[in-house]
Amino acid sequence: MAAPRPQKLLLLLVVSLLAARRAAAWGKEGHIITCKIAEKYLSEEAAAAVQELLPAAAGGELSTMCPWADTVRFRYHWASPLHYANTPGVCNFKNTRDCHNSKGVQGMCVIGAINNYTTQLLTHGDSPKSSWNLTESLMFLAHFVGDVHQPLHVAFEEDEGGNNINIRWYKRKENLHHTWDVSIIETVMKKLYNKTLDTMVEGLNANLQTDDISQWEDCAKTKTTCANDYAVESVGLACKYAYKDAEEGTVLGDEYYNSRYPIVEQRLAQGGIRLALILNRIFDKTNRKAEATMPLYAAQ
Repeated sequence: MAAPRPQKLLLLLVVSLLAARRAAAWGKEGHIITCKIAEKYLSEEAAAAVQELLPAAAGGELSTMCPWADTVRFRYHWASPLHYANTPGVCNFKNTRDCHNSKGVQGMCVIGAINNYTTQLLTHGDSPKSSWNLTESLMFLAHFVGDVHQPLHVAFEEDEGGNNINIRWYKRKENLHHTWDVSIIETVMKKLYNKTLDTMVEGLNANLQTDDISQWEDCAKTKTTCANDYAVESVGLACKYAYKDAEEGTVLGDEYYNSRYPIVEQRLAQGGIRLALILNRIFDKTNRKAEATMPLYAAQ
């Protein structure tokens, strides 16, 4: 077969970029931060299972693989809608109304993805061996738990979660979604954490309070994953903080940054704690047997 012409390769690349635009997530740093926090709170059994499932390229660290789902979006086109959920311009989330892809297939959104990959990982250790690729299941789950905590990943369909709202972040032209994915994190890292990711992780961990962790874990009393609850939180924050004062052409500077970066930090920390919670419940065989009748997640 003849090799594709350069013009054809360029066209394919452009089409792929356009198709993947809405799938952008927390930037690489955001996903790594979330998973580094999660690693600190894994139980011994969960940490062992994670180590078993991680590919050799991970170097034994879950956080190195947490951006993976973004790197394969050109190969796994079907996974693009799994990074987010849309609402019809309203500040609430309803699973039956909002969790579907562009063809209306139910469950094809970030909430459905978290529940699906949780279900797959629950087969870990079963006999006969699970038919799922549990390494990919783990990497998808870790990524999507991060995504659902980014407020503009559960936001308005009309503007594609802020992708179609063009603003300036200080002097730089970008869209609002990118501001929340990347720019706020970059700015806070520069201003508060000496431009160092590990220093930011240490700072977020140091600020975690026992009451915070207990409150964020609260839904674990009834479900293995509370992705629906996390989505409700995100769209509420999108309306209250992300969209507010960020109309087309707005210049966003210190006033916006100072009132929004604490929200970003909180969502990164919540994502990490909740990812650890989900993984601990998946891989803790003793507790799972004791709660065998507990539903995996709410069918809302």
